[in-house]
Amino acid sequence: MLRNLPTVPPGFVGRREELAHLDRALREERVVTLTGAGGVGKSRLALEAADRMLRAGERGVAWADLWPLPDDRLLVASVADAVDFADHTTHPELDSLTDWLADRDALLVLDSCEHLVGPCRRVVARLVRACPRLTVLVTSREPLGVTGEHVVAVGPLPSDTDAVEMFRLRAAAAGAPVSSPADLVAVARLCARLEGMPLAVELIAGQLAHRTVEEVEFELGTRLDITAEGTLAGPPRHRAVRTTIGWSHELCEPPERLLWARMSVFREPVDAATVRAVCAGGPLGGDDVDRALTGLSRKSVLSHADGVYRMLDTVREYGRMWLDRLGEGRASADRHAAHFLGTARDAQDGWLGERQARWYGRLRSAHADLCAALDHLLSERPDSALELIGLLAFPWSCCGHLREAAAYLEDALALSAASGPVRTRALWALGITRVLRGEHEQAGRLAVFCRDRAEVQEDVGGALDAAYLLGLTHLLLGRPMAARQEVERALRGAGGTAFTSPGHILCHLVRVFALTAEGLLDEARREAEELRGGCVARGEWWTRSYTDYQLALIGLFEDRAEDATAHALSMLDGKRHIGDSFGIALGLDLLASALAAQGAGERAVAAYGAGETYWSAVGHPQRGTPELGPVRERYEDTARSLLGDDGYERALAHSALTDPETVLHGLLDGPRGGR
Repeated sequence: MLRNLPTVPPGFVGRREELAHLDRALREERVVTLTGAGGVGKSRLALEAADRMLRAGERGVAWADLWPLPDDRLLVASVADAVDFADHTTHPELDSLTDWLADRDALLVLDSCEHLVGPCRRVVARLVRACPRLTVLVTSREPLGVTGEHVVAVGPLPSDTDAVEMFRLRAAAAGAPVSSPADLVAVARLCARLEGMPLAVELIAGQLAHRTVEEVEFELGTRLDITAEGTLAGPPRHRAVRTTIGWSHELCEPPERLLWARMSVFREPVDAATVRAVCAGGPLGGDDVDRALTGLSRKSVLSHADGVYRMLDTVREYGRMWLDRLGEGRASADRHAAHFLGTARDAQDGWLGERQARWYGRLRSAHADLCAALDHLLSERPDSALELIGLLAFPWSCCGHLREAAAYLEDALALSAASGPVRTRALWALGITRVLRGEHEQAGRLAVFCRDRAEVQEDVGGALDAAYLLGLTHLLLGRPMAARQEVERALRGAGGTAFTSPGHILCHLVRVFALTAEGLLDEARREAEELRGGCVARGEWWTRSYTDYQLALIGLFEDRAEDATAHALSMLDGKRHIGDSFGIALGLDLLASALAAQGAGERAVAAYGAGETYWSAVGHPQRGTPELGPVRERYEDTARSLLGDDGYERALAHSALTDPETVLHGLLDGPRGGR
């Protein structure tokens, strides 16, 4: 069952009738759209309703943040990411997504669709037509216009009750509790003047860290009276939000205002180190950034939780307006792109080290900002875009963003005139996307081209990368001897040890795979154990998990089922560390075979069922090197004989209907024995 929701903050206030209405609508309607002005609380209401559904355990829930998307290019990819679909197919992306969701009983939330109404309309219409058990909850400033859409207009909080309660809670959180009768009366007047708009209430409550309620009422009240005379267009509640944001901006210190503007360049929540790296400069020094972050958080311009800062999209829009007025829009985008290019370089440099898993997590959490950097560089400096996507494509391909990696690579290769190792790396990365999508012939041609270019350029790293890609292609086509010859030739030319560079270790890994496939098990086991030991010593997970994969396979070939199970579990733990869904699918198949060989029929079938779900999550049937197929078939028969046909089918159906992450968690972290 899908369980993909943002963290639900505490302190939800009011909205009982709206929530009750939503509970009914989400059971009875296919498309429900929450409409209303920016700052009225649409997203927070949607989050509360989705969380209630998830806690009830009735359906899966997935949340897609669409506000970071500047256009519809990554719309389907963002939805796919939200529903845990890592598309490895060559089909049209919306076709693949609908196939994945076709039989799922789930609620999909699309948050902040107002800038993508037309594209969202097309995607939602297709999904509800093709996926009969899917419900879509939309937040937008206007309806999508989908046939059968149930529109719920979200209004402000009642200004005399819930808005006052929200004010009190936010003021207390800011360290300025409101308790005296006189202050409470003033707060009630303020909330009435603010039309009960939640964002306006939160921002004003944040000002109590520096002002009394009386001062806030006087200063803001004057401004609201002026705007009421027509200075700002729009309904009163729109004016209340804009006036409040503007007043909050004026009350900020100059460094806070500048940081507010500069932080509008981010698309994801960010930590203080990233803010300093991108936003410091000129009149805003590093220490100024830290003080401004504290000030903006106390004023509720930013929220701060779990070590990261987040800005609401309505507040970000205001910051972006000031960034453009300051003439810093392009410079900020340049700094942002340069920082994330540096992040990708650091991740590549640290790939063999103890922080490998952390780098995978860092790239995952910064995905929207990396896409923003690529978009900017494609338009301004395509050579740098080519370098960036060349660095990102391998980890992206492993961890759920294969289609995006391929699309960005194709665009950057078309736009960039760069030559040399940067272009060779990008072509190699394109080959990786091709082989993972099953396009082996195209991958092989790219590998040969990269190998030839690397030799001309005397690029040792590029030659090793090309040998790995070509060797992998040979392995998948059932040509292990050709794979081994290819990587051995590259390793002889490069010199060094297995851990000299990522290219070295990838080629050594292909050699282990080839030796296993050729039946040279003693040599394969010896080299796999040596390679694994080096990975453990260095804290490296990606290669380590594939050495465990080979050791598990060798264990099965040699009828050492207990060893095979231990290594299969270790492989899955490694793939879970870095979030590699393709690797998890492979590992579950292997674990199922090892458990069946041990006589643990029920756990084996649980692993088979979860594996099928993970395979469908990449859009492919079971895959892997050819020697794995007979192993699967043999031990599926073993599991069936252990449980009987009826018991096997019942256990498989139960596993297939259970959240695969729950099954994976039980296999890895639960008891290791039993049936």
